[in-house]
Amino acid sequence: MNLLLDEIARATARLADAGVASPRADAEELAAAVHEVSRAELHTVPDGAFDALFWEYVARREAGEPLQHITGRAFFRYLELKVGPGVFVPRPETEVMVGWALETLRDMDVQDPLVVDLGTGSGAIALSLAQEAPRARVHAVEKDPTAYVHTDRNIEDLDERGQVKLHLGDFASALPELNGSVDLVVSNPPYIPMSEWEYVPTDVRDHDPADALWGGGEDGLDAIRVVERTARRLLRPGGHIAVEHSDLQGTAVYWIFAEENGWRDVRNHKDLVGRDRFVTARLGTS
Repeated sequence: MNLLLDEIARATARLADAGVASPRADAEELAAAVHEVSRAELHTVPDGAFDALFWEYVARREAGEPLQHITGRAFFRYLELKVGPGVFVPRPETEVMVGWALETLRDMDVQDPLVVDLGTGSGAIALSLAQEAPRARVHAVEKDPTAYVHTDRNIEDLDERGQVKLHLGDFASALPELNGSVDLVVSNPPYIPMSEWEYVPTDVRDHDPADALWGGGEDGLDAIRVVERTARRLLRPGGHIAVEHSDLQGTAVYWIFAEENGWRDVRNHKDLVGRDRFVTARLGTS
């Protein structure tokens, strides 16, 4: 039997004992990163090429360090992103919101749609929209200098058509030059209330940047309230917004996009497992 596959089986047992949620997948991903192959190619690694660095990686994952920080990469839709300490690791549930955004862009009667991603983090949303909507012009805003470095590197590596422009700054005051002209605003802002601190998995709260987790206010929605105000300023009449939230905040976020502030067609949307995950709205035309 292949030595690496034997070692992966042993690592899987160790990670399972440590409480890792997906021990086999994590063990395979660590092995693939160390040996510079895909998970589907692990069986091709000859016994003599086995690298003991694999066990260092396993020990770090066993201790609670995020998989993506160990490997330095995260997968999101069709992208392989560079990530590490100081940048929020993109989650699969956000891919559903990006899918909605792409459908909305396709339905717009706009030749070169203008898109803003508020709080871009690794650049996952902005780069996915640019890759899958080739005519979109995307402005990505990030206020954290450490995350900005990761985003800048991902844009340099993945934005082949030069569609994404990165801005360092707070999204409360971002891009005044675009006021009233944006077709779509997308955001995955911080939204966890500090009261939920003890319920957040330790590998998240100890390693993801605090500014990307805690949303502010007793309900954790202060950052989403800022996104609402900024989107109202940036969007053209008829423009759309999508904003992610936790599975318990759908109703509260729905009411943030109030009709008296000009919002129309406010909707809750589910994630891959059927939980409320993001709200969309359209800015009224009158």
